Amino acid sequence: MNKQPRFDSAKGIRTLLLLILDSILTNFAAFFALFIRMELDMGAVSESGFLNSLIHYAWINTLCTLLVFWLFQLYRSLWQYAGPDELIRITIASCVSAALQYLGLHLMSLPIPRSFLILDALLLTCFVGCSRLAYRYIRGILHRRKQAPQQKCTLMVGAGDAGALALREFQESQHSGNKVVCIVDDDSNKWGRLLRGVPVIGGRDKIQSAVERYGIQEIVLAIPSASAAQRRAILAVCQETKCSLRILPGIFQLISGEVSIQKIRNVEIEDLLGRDPVKVDLAGIGDHVGGKVVLVTGGGGSIGSELCRQLAQFHPARLIIFDIYENNAYDIQQELRRNYPELNLTVLIGSVRDRKRLDDVFSAYRPELVYHAAAHKHVPLMEDSPCEAIKNNVFGTLNVAEMADKYGAKRFLLISTDKAVNPTNVMGASKRICEMVIQMVDRRSKTEYVAVRFGNVLGSNGSVIPLFRKQIAAGGPVTVTDPNVIRYFMTIPEAVTLVLQAGVYAKGGEIFILDMGDPVRIDDLARNMIRLSGFEPDVDIPVVYTGLRPGEKLFEELLLSGEGNRKTANDLIYIGKDQPFDDAALQKALRELYLMANDGKDIHELLARIVPEYRVPVHS
Repeated sequence: MNKQPRFDSAKGIRTLLLLILDSILTNFAAFFALFIRMELDMGAVSESGFLNSLIHYAWINTLCTLLVFWLFQLYRSLWQYAGPDELIRITIASCVSAALQYLGLHLMSLPIPRSFLILDALLLTCFVGCSRLAYRYIRGILHRRKQAPQQKCTLMVGAGDAGALALREFQESQHSGNKVVCIVDDDSNKWGRLLRGVPVIGGRDKIQSAVERYGIQEIVLAIPSASAAQRRAILAVCQETKCSLRILPGIFQLISGEVSIQKIRNVEIEDLLGRDPVKVDLAGIGDHVGGKVVLVTGGGGSIGSELCRQLAQFHPARLIIFDIYENNAYDIQQELRRNYPELNLTVLIGSVRDRKRLDDVFSAYRPELVYHAAAHKHVPLMEDSPCEAIKNNVFGTLNVAEMADKYGAKRFLLISTDKAVNPTNVMGASKRICEMVIQMVDRRSKTEYVAVRFGNVLGSNGSVIPLFRKQIAAGGPVTVTDPNVIRYFMTIPEAVTLVLQAGVYAKGGEIFILDMGDPVRIDDLARNMIRLSGFEPDVDIPVVYTGLRPGEKLFEELLLSGEGNRKTANDLIYIGKDQPFDDAALQKALRELYLMANDGKDIHELLARIVPEYRVPVHS
């Protein structure tokens, strides 16, 4: 049985009140139009006989006007959100109503001046329009008074289109928890002006004084078009105020309705570290990946899963995810099936150490492009289990590389790390050997083998940022190994995009190096994250220095001594010409390393012979 729609009594009362109001305004407009026409002389109005015409026609005019307004849907609009469209409809409806009244008066032979038509239309438009805007304004005032005790005193940065849109939402949305009391903008032409009644007090140099003057609790950055560098500079000033910081989503999202003002997000550390979006040759990547069978080892990890996401956009003939961790593989499988239902996706569980399993995979699917992201990467853990690092990283890479050669893959790309440069730990040394392995195999194979080397990625599994977030959530302390430790950071999507671009440039044997931007002090990173969480470092949450961990360096490098630095077509990708080594000697050393790793013997001295730059730690 279908339910009958219930009558909305509140809506019915609002409509009835509007009908009564419009009836009154219609007759007022007619009278004042005549009054103005008679040069504001009430005696002339009475003597002219025109007033009698309006009185006799009043009830017809009222009914016709209400009917016209109804047909123009003026009683269905949500006037608290009224804008230009509603005002245009009021104007047209008022003009039609005035024209009908003028026509009706003549048909009934009731005298009226010709200029009455124009005056009546203008006044009716003004009266009805002002009544609707007054409703909106009064409702907004009542709402703000009601919400005032719960609202945060807010400073907004940005008085442009996005700022105006955000301010309107803050003022009118019943969900708003912010009361914007002042605005700053670097455009001096806006200083001293009002935006929706809120003063623009100056540029970013006024932020600190405004916080003290107005008692600001929260700062909202409302310049979605700002570059990453501009955003960092503004947020750096805002951080000094100790106010909570939030940031507006992209203006295109607000306009399209994808993101509401209630979803303005907190400022994250990525906003302080991120760079402008990288520019790549999407057509070139599409030609390289589209229609190919692509294999991603370690496809469930941080880098591997992002590789899969971005590869899926370029319509490969088949995307194969190979990972030993079933939970990670399942997660990315479900995500890709949801977001790319047409993708020909195969998810396989297995280890890169297992040559037979790899042989079966390559034999069955014949991948043309191989992205090798499977690796053990946690430095302290690998210091405690060096043989596992060698078996997985070095010989896992060798296994996949040799299968790519055996089954005629077109290109093999190794995900490497800055820790491979002058390594001080087993993980870094193992990845340096991986680079040597793929260069060795490249020299004897038709497959093109390359490596891409980059630093830390923001938010990857086991990285310092998720660790700091957990420590802050637990109330501290936040642990930093050394106050002078610096690292390079890049977002995962940015790194993977450049990896795909580097794959297009590959000819075989290169080690591509990504421009990681400016280095970041980990101590500064920790303190910024504490501030962004609303706390004061060393007051609310202590920062504790624990000392460098085994195998850890104060700073990471991206180039080996003696490597050149050649540019590519992309300013963020370079090619380092590696130092030569003897393939036969490497093969012999690998056989010895394989035996030692499987016997569990100390492998540090052998690693130092294979990688002369490796500095054997004292603890070994």
